[in-house]
Amino acid sequence: MITFIIALILLVVGFLTYGVLVEKIFGVEPERKTPAITKTDGVDFVPMAPWRIFLVQFLNIAGLGPIFGAIMGIFYGPAAFLWIVFGTIFAGGVHDYLSGMLSIRKGGASLPDIVGDELGKGIKLFMRVLSLVLLILLTTTFLSGPATLLQGLAPLSTFQFGLSTIPIAWVLIIFGYYALATVLPVDKLIGRFYPIFGAILLFMGIGIMIVMLGWHSSEMPEVFDGLQNRQTNGLPLFPMMFVSIACGAISGFHGTQSPIMARCVTNERQGRWIFYGAMVAEGILALIWAAAAGTFFADPETGLYGIDGLQAFAAQHHGKNIAALVIDRVSRSWLGTVGGILAIIGVIAAPITSGDTALRSARLIVADFLKWDQRPISRRLIIALPLFLCVFGMVFVDFNIVWRYFAWTNQTLATFTLWAGTIWLYKKSSNVQSQISNFKFGYLIALIPALFMTMVCSSYILIAPEGLHLPLEWRWLGYLIAAVITLTCLCGFILWAKKSR
Repeated sequence: MITFIIALILLVVGFLTYGVLVEKIFGVEPERKTPAITKTDGVDFVPMAPWRIFLVQFLNIAGLGPIFGAIMGIFYGPAAFLWIVFGTIFAGGVHDYLSGMLSIRKGGASLPDIVGDELGKGIKLFMRVLSLVLLILLTTTFLSGPATLLQGLAPLSTFQFGLSTIPIAWVLIIFGYYALATVLPVDKLIGRFYPIFGAILLFMGIGIMIVMLGWHSSEMPEVFDGLQNRQTNGLPLFPMMFVSIACGAISGFHGTQSPIMARCVTNERQGRWIFYGAMVAEGILALIWAAAAGTFFADPETGLYGIDGLQAFAAQHHGKNIAALVIDRVSRSWLGTVGGILAIIGVIAAPITSGDTALRSARLIVADFLKWDQRPISRRLIIALPLFLCVFGMVFVDFNIVWRYFAWTNQTLATFTLWAGTIWLYKKSSNVQSQISNFKFGYLIALIPALFMTMVCSSYILIAPEGLHLPLEWRWLGYLIAAVITLTCLCGFILWAKKSR
């Protein structure tokens, strides 16, 4: 309980202090007209109320990530709490704020254009491909996950594909909704209904927290129990946990979503509350579900408690979507039938609403590349249909495989975004007439997490089963190569900075 309370306080304090610092370093200009005002088109550039944008942004970035990722991350032990807190404050919040505010400054640009403007045309093309791959993988996970949960609530037709049972009826229903939300104007479905679902998601997370603190506080994991790796599959805590917990700490997917809401912001002062604030809210949600998963599975008969009980539960249900089962068990047990159903609806709405905005973001990325005006619905459909086909085909791939590849792609995207933010901030800090000239080393707020995430992503692809999967006796080589890559990036930045003076 002590760990959870301290972590919760740190997240709030981080928003009120470090979030303000990030805002000052960026240098907001309240008098500058935003793209929502200068480019209003009634489809994607639509002015909206700040509170509505915050709830939509929160729901867009939340999805399954801070819930599924946090549940899978707590398998590594209480160290997950530290990553959620410090990752959110010093990495995720900075990443989301910069991606959103840079989009505003660049006329509502999509993420590949934001990163490409700072890192070069080659990186821009790479980012377009990487972003589309990420969004397709993410939409697939955010289609399969809620379909599985809905199948548990209201069983419909299924389809057997290999060893997997696919809830095909729910997949088609959700997919039909995705099609509508992807092509309709942003204020018709997203702006109108998503704030409601965002509020439900927050409310149910708070409900889980109240029950946990009120009746199960003595069973909650604590960091003073030890930060050693508790995972039983032989995979190392670093870098695996830092990729498993993406949303809820730092997520490249957020960088694809921030430009959607950046096209609706009417004043730059709203940025900290919308972009950094939504990330902190997501971090709190991840903290709640990580603690709940590490608390719930206590079995006096076997003597297994907390994370050990969770490990035993996972072993009993090997091959199944463990995170979805945990959500179902915790919600029904702690909140009762009605509360449990409402909680599950909340965690169903989150991925569905993130899935459709992922497809919407993919459409915008392609449209920006083609320079196609998106006011004619025919052009929206021409771009969207191939994306729909790709996502539907990926549904038949094993969920756990898709999730793992999504996780690494996601964090790699975040790394490039942080490097782009570093370059932009350095350029601003070196401009003596800039509003942030007093923050000579302000770019460090992006550089430090960029270096850390470079090390995480480089070592992950060398060590993880879905990467080169170096054997245990050769893992040191993976860490060494990752360190060399990270150091090379740092040296490259230093050389560029000297030349640009």
